[in-house]
Amino acid sequence: MESCSSQQLASARTPARQVSPLLAIPTLFFFLSFAALAQTPASPLPEAPQPNPPALQPPPAPGPCQARREAAAASAPDPAGQTQPPKPEPCPPLVAPLIDWYARFLNGPQVKALTPAEKAHLAVRNLLDPFNAITILGNSAIYVAANSHSAYGPGMTGFGKNVGVSYTQDMTGEFFGTFLIPSLVHQDPHYHRLPNASMKRRIAHALYQVVWTQGDDGRGMVNYANLAGFAIDDAIGNLYVPGQQTNFSASASRYATGLAAAPIDNFITEFLPDVARRIHVRIVLVQRIINQVARTESAGQ
Repeated sequence: MESCSSQQLASARTPARQVSPLLAIPTLFFFLSFAALAQTPASPLPEAPQPNPPALQPPPAPGPCQARREAAAASAPDPAGQTQPPKPEPCPPLVAPLIDWYARFLNGPQVKALTPAEKAHLAVRNLLDPFNAITILGNSAIYVAANSHSAYGPGMTGFGKNVGVSYTQDMTGEFFGTFLIPSLVHQDPHYHRLPNASMKRRIAHALYQVVWTQGDDGRGMVNYANLAGFAIDDAIGNLYVPGQQTNFSASASRYATGLAAAPIDNFITEFLPDVARRIHVRIVLVQRIINQVARTESAGQ
């Protein structure tokens, strides 16, 4: 029994001796791996993202007054020989120059040589003036209402024809009398008042301005815009004005009537500002309306 038990104990201890080498292999592998990891340098952790710096805005460009002041301050040294920094002085506000339009209306246009482009602009501005449209519409309405049996016809049809003819006459007069002829002969299309002259001198000035006017250089010259322009306007009007007689005697009569009525506009421009000044009423708009009425009546005759 003891021998059997001894054999059994021996057989029970034998498997333990066979397993121990197998357990040593993973143990050795574990220690080798740990040693390798201990010798490997640790990888650094990623750094936190840096905040982006704010974008620098370029300094605003100095204005003209600031630039002039800085240049003047930099070029002016002090008594010690060192330049002084510019003093911060505020720039003056940009204010448009005030124009006394009433005084300009009283004094009339100054001597200024207008270019052909400026004369064309003046002609277009006169044609498209709202008071010119009001005058033409009013005259056409009165003419058709007073004479419904005229060559224009009655009603809105006659009114529309009269307005079209009046605008065409006005356009022809502005083209030749304000732009083309004054540009060719270098004539000033303005009327220049003489507010400081005597009454007789001003009346004579308004009369002879019809035939003798002022050039671009300020010197006197023949008023070709009236003398030739009236004849051209009447000759062209014979082509489209309804009921207008086209013989020589009728044309000559209309030409003489136009020249005789031309001083009316000059008298209004010359003396109406004085009336407005005396009664303390600035009737610039009324003066423009009267000018357009006189111009339209002289063109239609």
